[in-house]
Amino acid sequence: MAIIHKATLSPSKLELIADYLPNQPWFIQEGAPEIIGAYRFDDPAGEVGIETHVVAAGDRIYQVPLSYRGYELAGAEEWLIGTMDHSVLGKRYVYDACADPVYVRALATTILTGRKEAELIVDGELGPRPSTVTVQGSGKLDGGVPTLSASAPVSGSGVTIIDAGELKLKVARVLDTAADASASTAAAPELHGELTLNGQWAGLENPVELAAVVRD
Repeated sequence: MAIIHKATLSPSKLELIADYLPNQPWFIQEGAPEIIGAYRFDDPAGEVGIETHVVAAGDRIYQVPLSYRGYELAGAEEWLIGTMDHSVLGKRYVYDACADPVYVRALATTILTGRKEAELIVDGELGPRPSTVTVQGSGKLDGGVPTLSASAPVSGSGVTIIDAGELKLKVARVLDTAADASASTAAAPELHGELTLNGQWAGLENPVELAAVVRD
């Protein structure tokens, strides 16, 4: 469960993303970015906000995972996207979440155990708010997620690779919306060789592969 506050943000999430994208090796400038939707994971400790944005720019669709913290993440200066003033929570440090160990564990857990995105609870609203992007892990592990270690993510060729010790994760940065991720995995799982996180949003006909646990 992710608790969402009705708040004023300065700068906005889109403004931070728009400044961040042109500096990434996987981004091609083709127009102003626009947020299509987002999904969240839950931090069991309730300290870190974990939100992944699906962003359109020109003809391409990108995936931008962010983590929001009330304090600086030690050793992650290179992946600090910026800070924002949150009218409820105060100053927030915004990171490329691929460098945040809380995100890495949440992503791995979701993929391995077949979970979905976190339920969104908004202050002052009755009942949960629907997520604008829905996701589903393909694994069936019943607990026992491996212990993961933090490491620097490496980006290139439209993906980011996170070597997390016992697992290696692949996060798609440029999304292939023409491929049906669920069909390819179901048709030949022994050839696919990966457990995946697939996602869908309004206007998208088939699920898209967002991330995977890579098997060496």
